[in-house]
Amino acid sequence: MAFVEVDGQQLEYCLIPGPRSDRPTLVFLHEGLGSVALWRDFPASVAQATGCRTLIWSRLGHGQSAPLAAARKPSYLHAEALQHLPPLLAALAIERPVLIGHSDGGSIALIHAAVFPERVAALVVLAPHVFVEEKALAGIARATESYADSERRQKLARYHRAPDAVFKAWHEIWLAPEFRAWDITACLAAIRCPVLAIQGEHDEYATMRQIECIAEAVGAAAAGVELLKLADCRHSPHRDQPQAVVEAIVHFVDRLAA
Repeated sequence: MAFVEVDGQQLEYCLIPGPRSDRPTLVFLHEGLGSVALWRDFPASVAQATGCRTLIWSRLGHGQSAPLAAARKPSYLHAEALQHLPPLLAALAIERPVLIGHSDGGSIALIHAAVFPERVAALVVLAPHVFVEEKALAGIARATESYADSERRQKLARYHRAPDAVFKAWHEIWLAPEFRAWDITACLAAIRCPVLAIQGEHDEYATMRQIECIAEAVGAAAAGVELLKLADCRHSPHRDQPQAVVEAIVHFVDRLAA
């Protein structure tokens, strides 16, 4: 485990060397309850299969990174994409990466690429959110009701220094009335890089409209949008269908290099 100081805060990260210097760095952006450790061996598998240098890191309040200083606002995903991610990449001397984001991390990747199109080589988004669906709110409400008596709390304690704070920050902002209007579809047309969007057909927090909206908004302007819809797959494609996801990313990165 290593730490980098960004804006006076310590962020946990892991940087996997890559043998292919001609390839971009992969930067993983975790989900709303995620961290470096919660990715498990997926980033290492992708790094080995692609030959790319790979960065995994925990956002403020997650994993072993510094705690959040205040409650989140409805603009928190924009803050992550526009205020927190750029100085982290600068501190680690990473230029024009391929951003690989899951759920909240996918939303952060999309926002970052829309505002800074020249800074991103490509995007891989796994079960991203581009607008708030009732299905997501219902899933989060169910998770909140069962949290105290479920295995989720014990699981989060293995991956975060403050698991209850992580869970509270996640469910409070998503279930806040003012967050219902959150929607980034209007900004997606500004994305200019290739996009691979992956979603499970049994995603408990979203419908296929999430990635279909990406294709509709980005397709005409970007260098190409590829959708991968996976059967027998829920909200975490890299856990439910790891082989299919790794293969898709490898082919996607190979095409970038070509």
